[in-house]
Amino acid sequence: MIYAYYFFAVVLIWLSYRSYRGGIAYENFIREGFGSPVDPDLPFATIFAPCRGIDRQFAENVRRLFYQNFPKYEILFIVDSKEDAAVPAIEAAIREFSSDTVSARLLIAPKAAGSSQKIENLLFAVPEADERSKVFAFVDSDASTAPDWLASLASAAIKPGVGAATGYRWLISENGKLGSELSSVWNGSVASALGPNTKTNFCWGGSMAIRREAFEQLDVRTRWKGVLSDDFALTKAVHDAGLKVEFVPRALCASFEHQTFGEMLEFTTRQMKITRVYSSHLWLLSMFGSTLFCGVMIASIAILVSSGISSLPFIAAVLTLALVTIFTLAKAIIRLRAVRFALQEHEADLAKQWLPQCIYAFVTPPIFLANTLFALFSRRINWRGTVYELKSPSETVIIREK
Repeated sequence: MIYAYYFFAVVLIWLSYRSYRGGIAYENFIREGFGSPVDPDLPFATIFAPCRGIDRQFAENVRRLFYQNFPKYEILFIVDSKEDAAVPAIEAAIREFSSDTVSARLLIAPKAAGSSQKIENLLFAVPEADERSKVFAFVDSDASTAPDWLASLASAAIKPGVGAATGYRWLISENGKLGSELSSVWNGSVASALGPNTKTNFCWGGSMAIRREAFEQLDVRTRWKGVLSDDFALTKAVHDAGLKVEFVPRALCASFEHQTFGEMLEFTTRQMKITRVYSSHLWLLSMFGSTLFCGVMIASIAILVSSGISSLPFIAAVLTLALVTIFTLAKAIIRLRAVRFALQEHEADLAKQWLPQCIYAFVTPPIFLANTLFALFSRRINWRGTVYELKSPSETVIIREK
């Protein structure tokens, strides 16, 4: 049994080292990305902004969409009911911020029947895009975009060989409570998986863009029918076509959260249930990695308690705990340092995350393990007030709507 421990301890140390090296690559890529110039000669673009309810800092997020450093573009806000709480804020923003540079409209999509409401909103809105539009950009209502957000995504999306360009979110806790901080660390571990490898990069629906021509050639509208996740479906379409998904550091978005522990667990488990349906190999890798981390760390502590100080198992356990701790802490520090560089306008909030990011980095593997196990036994999720059953990657059933 002890030899099995040695084997898995070595594997965990190696994976922890690789994760640490990945953190260095992530930071370098982000810094280099901000050094890359944004194309000043960009075509007309359409921003699709599906909304439901009022997110934290919603009015500010909407305002930011009107102040993009971009020649000419339009914003299509989409809701599924005129009575939605977001409507007054959207209508007010359209009246106040529309200009010669940016026009905006509010669209009312029909209720979803065989897909997520977000997908229904997008399928309804895409045909409404201005005929001049050459780039489609997509943004979530909880994303706080920077002034160069649209230009950076569009510049990447129009490059030869690029199928789609993507940013990602960084969750910022508004209250410093456990649930919000755990969500941020959990989400940060996913964010740092993006980088220079365009073959393993994935789209995030809250901050992504694609050329209109590529959108039509890949027949994305057909691929979206019946699905819940817009980004997983688009990622698969791009990769199937042999095109690249380019990660754009300037398209990182802050997202402010105020979650209880229960809300954190629901959020993270929902992501893993979606991953299991749309990318089962990633779900299996998450289960393996989290099980390995939890198993080896618990076994190491048990060996420290039960073995003699001079014994080989004791020394192996000490080395394992020390090395894994060092690499894990280093990755957390490097990751946050990279994000602070990218989201400098949120420096005051990010500076408060040093301690939570370091401490809770050791808690996220057990959370991932719980997420993957919950996803093993259920495909039902609650998303923005609607309960869905994920039958397959192409079949979504609405169980209950708010």
